[in-house]
Amino acid sequence: MESKKIWLSIAQMGGHELQYIQDAFDKNWVAPLGPNVTGFEKDLEGFLNQECHVVALSAGTAALHLAMVQLGVGSSDEVICQSFTFSASANPIVYQGATPIFVDSEADTWNISPKLLEIAILDRKMKTGKYPKAIIVVDLYGMPAKMDEIITIASRYNIPIIEDAAEALGSEYKGRKCGTFGEFGVLSFNGNKMITTSGGGALICKNTEEAQQTVFLATQAKENKPYYHHEKIGYNYRLSNICAGIGRGQMEVLSQYLSRRREIHALYSELLADVDEIAVMQCRDKAFNSNYWLTCITIDNTILEVTVNDIRLYLDSVNIESRLLWKPLHMQPVFDSCPAYIDGTSEELFRKGLCLPSGSALTNDDVKRVVTELKKYIYNSKTEKSDRQTELISAN
Repeated sequence: MESKKIWLSIAQMGGHELQYIQDAFDKNWVAPLGPNVTGFEKDLEGFLNQECHVVALSAGTAALHLAMVQLGVGSSDEVICQSFTFSASANPIVYQGATPIFVDSEADTWNISPKLLEIAILDRKMKTGKYPKAIIVVDLYGMPAKMDEIITIASRYNIPIIEDAAEALGSEYKGRKCGTFGEFGVLSFNGNKMITTSGGGALICKNTEEAQQTVFLATQAKENKPYYHHEKIGYNYRLSNICAGIGRGQMEVLSQYLSRRREIHALYSELLADVDEIAVMQCRDKAFNSNYWLTCITIDNTILEVTVNDIRLYLDSVNIESRLLWKPLHMQPVFDSCPAYIDGTSEELFRKGLCLPSGSALTNDDVKRVVTELKKYIYNSKTEKSDRQTELISAN
């Protein structure tokens, strides 16, 4: 009998989502906005536990875009972006007609390298006569970036930071929630994230004025007149009241989901500790508290002589979904003309890294099955390599 499918990270309902949705239907709040949107925003602000204002939007990409708009990013500007991330981190730069400048990662957190960041800033100033307009820092796979160093550098050159915490809801750096470190922060509620609104995202703003401007831009920039009057380009980016109802139910179980993802990561770490060829990505010290949205591993394929895609395909053949790490943006054809400051770190991680199933609905038996299949594949690969070497020796 075929084993059940183990998915990478799928949505898990907490049980109360339908109550909020039903309330919206009962009170006819099925229009784009309503009490669930306001309530969801307040729930997020309370969870972040920081002086900030949250605006619920249709996607994390929409949040990034509105951050760019409010920072005045335009066609003559450059914006520094971490290269090791999903393309949505950089796409809004292009929406604004600006040029992405890609910066490589450092090996501790896999996030933007402070050293290369400063090199890029100074080099762009020398080549263009002005500093980049903004810096996009990503908390990759839930791992916080080295924010103290990054903020120090950004402040030195007066460049605002947009913190892309789409994968890092609940992660903390030195006890402070990710998404609250930049001029703007970005969250995502896509179906595979920590919580979901069946899509959706949010922009974290530092003050009331930024939040009000975000709402204004996200609702087609309609001026306060008795007729439709527009002086700025607007966008249809607000989260619906129905989807926000899902989010309100999800917020009730967010802490539980956070704990479970961390338990899953700890179990993977324990079960894979005796496999020399596998390293599980870990927080470098107590300053970093990842939500472990996805548990990531790297493979020493100089020993195994197999690729991570070989492993992915094997896991898929036994009904286990895994995923290669993000292909760095400086390697993507759509961005091949953009300047990049690279030392090979992200390329090496892409070559040898894999994301394991990590959804909060996974059971311990699911995790053990993933590990069993991983170990089986590695054992067989080593055995085949040894047999080939024996045959070569015999032939000589």
